[in-house]
Amino acid sequence: MPEQRAQAQSAPQSAVPSSLTATRRAGLLVVLILGGLTATPPLSMDMYLPALPAVTRALHAPAATVQLTLTACLAGMALGQLVVGPMSDRWGRRRPLLTGLAVYVVATALCAVAPNVEFLVAFRLLQGLAGAAGIVIARAVVRDLYDGVAMARFFSTLMLVSGVAPIVAPLVGGQILRVTDWRGVFVILTFVGTALAVLVWTRLPETLAPADRHVGGTGEALRSMRRLLADLPFTGYMLTGGFAFAALFAYISASPFVVQEIYGASPQTFSLLFGVNSVGLVAVGQINGKLLVGRVSMDKVLGAGLAVVVAAATALLLMATGVFGEVGLLPVATALFVLMSAMGVTLPNAQTLALMRTKHSAGSASALLGTSSFLIGAVASPLVGIAGEHTAVPMAVVQLAAALVAVACFVGMCRPWNTRTTAEGVAS
Repeated sequence: MPEQRAQAQSAPQSAVPSSLTATRRAGLLVVLILGGLTATPPLSMDMYLPALPAVTRALHAPAATVQLTLTACLAGMALGQLVVGPMSDRWGRRRPLLTGLAVYVVATALCAVAPNVEFLVAFRLLQGLAGAAGIVIARAVVRDLYDGVAMARFFSTLMLVSGVAPIVAPLVGGQILRVTDWRGVFVILTFVGTALAVLVWTRLPETLAPADRHVGGTGEALRSMRRLLADLPFTGYMLTGGFAFAALFAYISASPFVVQEIYGASPQTFSLLFGVNSVGLVAVGQINGKLLVGRVSMDKVLGAGLAVVVAAATALLLMATGVFGEVGLLPVATALFVLMSAMGVTLPNAQTLALMRTKHSAGSASALLGTSSFLIGAVASPLVGIAGEHTAVPMAVVQLAAALVAVACFVGMCRPWNTRTTAEGVAS
């Protein structure tokens, strides 16, 4: 059984240990619930991806404006985590989580009836703000329960569950478009959010003991975040993961137009390719958790993953600019598959290495990790459409630039060759 955090073991018997014991015994159920919570972003965005061209036509809006619906959702998830994370350190995990899920359901239902693109952008922002609760609190719960190698393995297992969402979501979205319009996608998401809220209410216990909660309010939360950001390796891992996520989100934002508009694929073909890429991400994530963690330094694996991302982004840019002449969909899809697969070792290891540096304030640390990733990704989204719908060059440029910045942060701030920067934790 994976090891618990030391402070959870030493917490008063009258506090939350009974809940922690129940959580450990629940095992697979907890993995499924936390996986469902971390699947909120791919469910909210990937199921909607095949409908992006249809939304541009239905709402008579340009592609760049419709892509703002992705940016708004992503920005909402970024800002929401910054608020919900410290709240969960103060009031526990359950109350902020259930409140966020309730608002998410309402906001998603409003997206389904949005009369124009402006309202859709606004409702997507609200959807993202509320959906942030699931993302940030799921990571905090993992940090409540696990540490070190056990935490890295759990994150990889979590990726198996949450990774099903980006595989299934576009496929489901493509099939929904066969029988209804893009509004039906949000109707389905409303039911998914409701089911997840019921599961959390009935099956997920509190994991943060009252003795471990912060009572200092906003000031204490800000001081915790300042202490975390003052730790150079923590900030380095945070930015490394954030810019790697930006390369991933550039693909998420641009691929519907690249695959369907430039290469003429159908929504169903796009959904299939997206699902195959997600299978690569999940498979590599499982290799990371089952074979690499505990045997190979996480810093070395992270560095190798970043190198592969840079190589794949470089190949995409060369193809997009015509260096190799006219290329078909297959070479582009192959490069995208390699890039997505490399995220299976890049993202979980960056998050784990960052969280290993904080023994307390897991909610605040999780909020900083999530907020940085989503804000950087939100900036990447409109950039990939800046040159219109008929070229893949902006997507490739954004991916390569983001990957190179991630490498610079990893090397310059994390200093992986210095064992002290990864062995010592920051007291926060």
